[in-house]
Amino acid sequence: MLNNFLEQLRVQRWDDHRYYHHSRINQSLHFVSAVSFMVGYVMMFFDPVASALIGWLVSMTSRQAGHFFFEPRGYDHINQATHEHKEEIKVGYNLQRKVVLMSIWAVSPLVLYFDPTLFGLVSPWVSPADFVRQVAKIWLLVGIGGLLFRTVHLFFIRDVETGLVWMTKILTDPFNDFKLYRKAPLALLRGELIDPGLDIIEHDGLEEQHA
Repeated sequence: MLNNFLEQLRVQRWDDHRYYHHSRINQSLHFVSAVSFMVGYVMMFFDPVASALIGWLVSMTSRQAGHFFFEPRGYDHINQATHEHKEEIKVGYNLQRKVVLMSIWAVSPLVLYFDPTLFGLVSPWVSPADFVRQVAKIWLLVGIGGLLFRTVHLFFIRDVETGLVWMTKILTDPFNDFKLYRKAPLALLRGELIDPGLDIIEHDGLEEQHA
């Protein structure tokens, strides 16, 4: 059972890498995101509010900017798949779902600004510092809620194991991304805008040999 779980985790990680991380800019931004997320994980034990601010203002913005603005959306010749096909089979948050999640994140401070009690759910903020801390708490709940919502959603549209594997993948992505994309900034400085995909070709070749 554990071996199957780990294999599914490997597959989800591999599909995410080969389908959605062709741009060296995107990979470099994921490296930045990974480092800041790891700092945020440590800060969670000391100051969850600061952790939420790091997670959303640095980690998530750099991570999603790479996907929205720099990742190619044309036909994927390496994997022989259209962008539409990849979006359809995406296990986690595809671009459409990310727009919804990021919109909730962006709008929540405005709602709190015009309604300091957030519909009576929180104590009203009275200073800029209070406002920032309240926003951070909301963002922390948005992050946890987004993770749990998609996990439970996958329970119903796929199965429980797929949902748990995806949640594990998301929580461990910073460590995996650090390992995968630590060399991307250097490749980008050399002028390489798109990953040649040699690792994908070699990986697929090995899978065919062992099939």
